[in-house]
Amino acid sequence: MTGFGVILARPTWGSEVVHLVLATATPGGGFPAFGEALAHAIAAVDPTLAIERRATGGSAENVGLLRTGRVDLGLVQGAYAYPALAEGGDLTVLAPMYPTPGLFVVPAGSAIRSVSDLRGRRVVLGTHNSGLTVMGRSALSASGLDPERDISPILLDRAGDGPALVREGRADALWGGGLDWPGFHALAADPGGARFFGPSEAGIARLAQPGAATRRLTVPAGSFAGQTDPIETVGSWSFVLARPGLREDAAYRVAAALARTDLATAQPKNLVGLVPADRINPGTARLLREAGVSLR
Repeated sequence: MTGFGVILARPTWGSEVVHLVLATATPGGGFPAFGEALAHAIAAVDPTLAIERRATGGSAENVGLLRTGRVDLGLVQGAYAYPALAEGGDLTVLAPMYPTPGLFVVPAGSAIRSVSDLRGRRVVLGTHNSGLTVMGRSALSASGLDPERDISPILLDRAGDGPALVREGRADALWGGGLDWPGFHALAADPGGARFFGPSEAGIARLAQPGAATRRLTVPAGSFAGQTDPIETVGSWSFVLARPGLREDAAYRVAAALARTDLATAQPKNLVGLVPADRINPGTARLLREAGVSLR
């Protein structure tokens, strides 16, 4: 028995304890928060499932950890998930996480109001191995700015360090993603408030072409404190990926538990249409077939 895999000590697997290691990301970002919610929600409906969370560098590292079997499950942003799945191999999607609309945020009193105003500015793009960082660079490029030359990019070791850099004036803007992303809410809750914006309209059109991993998304008004209007942007789904060789019965139990939680966006049925049917984990696919959900 190793410290990483599934512990299935008895043949009657339906009632025995299953231990799985879940790779998340650096503290202060959306992945650790989601991983915590996922682990607690699953334990509440099935106490025989034990999800151990492991902090990592983020999506890029998680893909490598999964491929080498050093973790059982990994949270991976779409910018990394779709290419990894397209490369073939045995990586599969166990469940969706949530859609991740990408946004830039600045203090409300800032003169910066659009991507073009970021030229020559210091912009926190995220951590070194985050899918959000990849998406941020793409948002800048599609909007007409070179992310290496037209701005001063700032990369972090910890996702949670970004808001402080903006507050202290060491950065002019912060890029992030997700309606529940802690960095967004931290800056929106500051006394002066915050302003959010997405790529240019031309940038959105370039990034949301048919077949692309990113899609046009609308952030509803009121998603953040002081946000009175909807915001047009792009984003992609993030996923819970499973390592090659993960036991189908274990994956089935996790998917079945997720289907009983109140994590609305992480319901296995939401995978339909988001990823190719042959990339859905066999355990999840079995659960969906039993529920009468047609895979396509």
